[in-house]
Amino acid sequence: MKKLLNRVDDVVVESLAGLAAAHPCLVKLHPSVKAVLRADAPGDKVAVVSGGGSGHEPLHGGYVGYGMLDAACPGEVFTSPTPDQMYEAAKAVDGGKGVLFIVKNYTGDVMNFQMAADMLAGEGIAVEQVVVDDDVAVQDSLYTAGRRGVGGTVLIEKIVGAKAQAGGSLAEVKSLCERVNSQVRSMGMALTSCAVPAAGKPTFELGEDEMEIGIGIHGEPGRKRMKLKPAKEIVEMMAEAIVADLPFKAGDEVLAFLNGMGGTPQMELYLAYNDLANFLAGKGLKIARSLVGNYITSLEMQGFSITLLKLDEEMKALWDAPVETAGLRWGR
Repeated sequence: MKKLLNRVDDVVVESLAGLAAAHPCLVKLHPSVKAVLRADAPGDKVAVVSGGGSGHEPLHGGYVGYGMLDAACPGEVFTSPTPDQMYEAAKAVDGGKGVLFIVKNYTGDVMNFQMAADMLAGEGIAVEQVVVDDDVAVQDSLYTAGRRGVGGTVLIEKIVGAKAQAGGSLAEVKSLCERVNSQVRSMGMALTSCAVPAAGKPTFELGEDEMEIGIGIHGEPGRKRMKLKPAKEIVEMMAEAIVADLPFKAGDEVLAFLNGMGGTPQMELYLAYNDLANFLAGKGLKIARSLVGNYITSLEMQGFSITLLKLDEEMKALWDAPVETAGLRWGR
């Protein structure tokens, strides 16, 4: 597997340096730990902080900025960040209104964010956290107890970040975060594996005519390995499982998010989105908002994920609110 790098051990650090160099008006790097901070932090607002293993860019560092995250803590590739990273990042962006941790449901992330929260609470800083668990594919996996946190994380960070930007209290921001998490569902699929730089080879093997349905963002096994099918059938298989899980019902307004896993051309993503739009119309679901592209990836994996969020009026307004980050921006 060919990769653009200098030294394997420096991939994450050099990538973060590049992010800061490319977007100095939006972000800065913490001086002592691996963390991406808003350039104008701390602000007079609840600080929203997230993080997790690298390799999912633009998640999370690409979502630091106005109307979204105040800080992101990147671990090594597919590896949880440390409690010290989370602790120092939260302290750096705390403006006195408290801190909300948004945590994807992976065992290391949950444990380390909790340790950081305990450290911050010991210093009198108000901290709340919400664990994102939107993946309907599997219950328990190699990295987690319970459902994995996947594509819904992007939508939660945007909507909750807008609420904090608008002056919501810590209790209000946490409550909204829990509500969005309860109404969002996701599933992914893969046509190929990805290759972690340190390993230098594919994480798993798929035959030329095979696909994995329900794959995790670290390459964890999914629901089923099967022969490749037309895009329409793949979309319907995944969307049917998502719609049935909430369950969504006719008349619901949804945000439809079709996400690339890093190696799928935009042309194919829009083709799959067209199939998703037709499927949802057949179910009587109204797409009120949409997002298509590579927003939570798995290095160079070919494949996509579908995320559906049942919307209410507050969520729609907060989704539409201005955002300015490296990975998502509109309205400013």
